[in-house]
Amino acid sequence: MIVATMAAVPLAALWPLLGARQDGSFAAAALGCALASLNAVAAYALVAWSAGRSNVAFFRAVLGGTLGRMALLLGAVAGAVLGLGLPRLPLVIALLSWYVAFLALELAVVHRRPGTRSEAVS
Repeated sequence: MIVATMAAVPLAALWPLLGARQDGSFAAAALGCALASLNAVAAYALVAWSAGRSNVAFFRAVLGGTLGRMALLLGAVAGAVLGLGLPRLPLVIALLSWYVAFLALELAVVHRRPGTRSEAVS
């Protein structure tokens, strides 16, 4: 719910600025938002899955998951720009902006979540 709200509110604010343009800027920004949102959900799912497992499983999930998610994001951005012809700048600005926002949210949630690795170690 929080991810959907964080994605929808800025997109609604961007609509008056980019919605009237006919070059696909709003579609590119919306795709960047969607990619960042899916990335955040996948990252949280991997951390939640690995929370009660061994350190090896935890690092494989986190590091391997990061590598896999970055490869998928690269493929999606390349496909959107080259295949769909979406404008690069709105896509990349939206993707990076929401990525940073969701990363901060993810760190805050994982840090406060009971039973996380930091509590298990200490």
